[in-house]
Amino acid sequence: MTNTESVPGAAKKTTARKTAPQKSDPAVIEVRNPGTGAVVGTVPNESAEAVAAKIRELRLYQTEWEAIGPDGRKEWLLKLQDWIIDNTEHLADVLQAEAGKPRVDALIDPAFSTDLIGYYARRAGKFLADDHPSPHSPLARVKKLTTVYKPYPVVGVITPWNFPLAMPVIDVIPALAAGAAVILKPSEVTPLSAIELARGWAEIGAPPVFAVVTGAGATGAAVVENADYIQFTGSTATGRKIAAACVERLIPYSLELGGKDPAIVLADADLDRAAHGIAFGGMFNSGQVCISVERVYVEAPVYDEFVAKLTDAVKNLRQGLDGRESKYDVGALANENQVQIVQRHVDEAIAAGAKVTTGGKRTGVGTLFEPTVLVDVDHTMSCITEETFGPTLPVIKVADEAEAVRLANDSIYGLSASVWTGDKERGERVARALEAGAVNINDVFVNLFSFALPMGGWGQSGVGARWGGPNGVRKYCRQKAITTPILPTQQKELLWFPYQMPKVLFGLGAMRAAGARGLRRIDIAAILKLKGDNK
Repeated sequence: MTNTESVPGAAKKTTARKTAPQKSDPAVIEVRNPGTGAVVGTVPNESAEAVAAKIRELRLYQTEWEAIGPDGRKEWLLKLQDWIIDNTEHLADVLQAEAGKPRVDALIDPAFSTDLIGYYARRAGKFLADDHPSPHSPLARVKKLTTVYKPYPVVGVITPWNFPLAMPVIDVIPALAAGAAVILKPSEVTPLSAIELARGWAEIGAPPVFAVVTGAGATGAAVVENADYIQFTGSTATGRKIAAACVERLIPYSLELGGKDPAIVLADADLDRAAHGIAFGGMFNSGQVCISVERVYVEAPVYDEFVAKLTDAVKNLRQGLDGRESKYDVGALANENQVQIVQRHVDEAIAAGAKVTTGGKRTGVGTLFEPTVLVDVDHTMSCITEETFGPTLPVIKVADEAEAVRLANDSIYGLSASVWTGDKERGERVARALEAGAVNINDVFVNLFSFALPMGGWGQSGVGARWGGPNGVRKYCRQKAITTPILPTQQKELLWFPYQMPKVLFGLGAMRAAGARGLRRIDIAAILKLKGDNK
């Protein structure tokens, strides 16, 4: 069972003070293991003034960080990658302590971080190289066209509590690779892993262009008030507030918000794979994943068989709290508030006529909630209309593919989805019809490990996207257009002052001829006028 004693040195390395303060101290936040309730660390509740001061300091070093170029930054990022690999077991200890994860889940964060760092560290140079787009018409070929990518000085990254190490790395690393300095504000529920990441950055001797600030809502608001670009991952309600604040300051932002991801199981699917895949997609990290499967639509001919297989797969999951022994598949929910949301969704569904085939209640240990399958649900129930972010899988019978797509699209959210079918062409057809930022065919989460693809939400699930190959670093840059003469220049261009109508008509005619089609390329009236002026 994960507790303070099972994480030797974690509290000492991640707390702001050696002795735990009184709970009443507003300047300090206690971090508790959600499974045991044990205090595993404390962090400062930093003021707006402290945040502003850290950002001012980051600005002092950012220009030098940008100046060393992608290759120089690559060396530091790969040193951080080495540090994460060398400290994987300790990082997993910290993750388990603050998040109540099973050991395997805790080990995924460092491995995922290692993969992402390698991708962007080694490719940023290519991604940030000047672009030289082709001119759109023959007239434009007298200029060399260049697009330059210059980073925003300070990027503010605000992350949630579900993946305390991976979520910061997801956005911090591309921003650093772009040449920006980064201020990270992790969730006050799970800030310890972020502090470990900053400790690693300092231990490798990297330039001081990455800093962590800890605290509650006011601390995050200060990041939004002082940084030059905001990347936020969290609830839709908070995302709206951040968007409004960014619009007021006229700074760019990217938001990854709530999700209610559907899975569609068609009658020709491999039902065993679909059952195991959807069980994993709905229960991984206790369902606390932005792209968790939260709704399942099954064609009528295979509904009963699939529900039986899914129920069996979920019922056999091992749930509990472990240390390094890796005994369990599903761990704790992050806090009591999440437990209350999950319990409410289950209770309201049952009250409205739904049935539980397995699970349905708390285990009695901390914030553990039994992995749950619900049937006989419909689109009036909160378990379908609201984001649950917990270990529940509501299943709905549909008549056919068309009804499945219609119901899957009947949501304010559109983060991702999955389609399960034995026909790849059918799967692609359904995928293209779904209103979601990503669709996995016969799989779940795989897009999350494909950095060449964009990850963004539609509808209430967000604004903008992360990754997408080059766009993953370019999003943290301002684009600058530069034109350079190719041919020798004259003292005056055709359209410069003072206007001379024959030259103006000739220039405008050339533009029309280059851009129009057919006989419309020729301006007969202008030609006649030009002839008349020349008489």
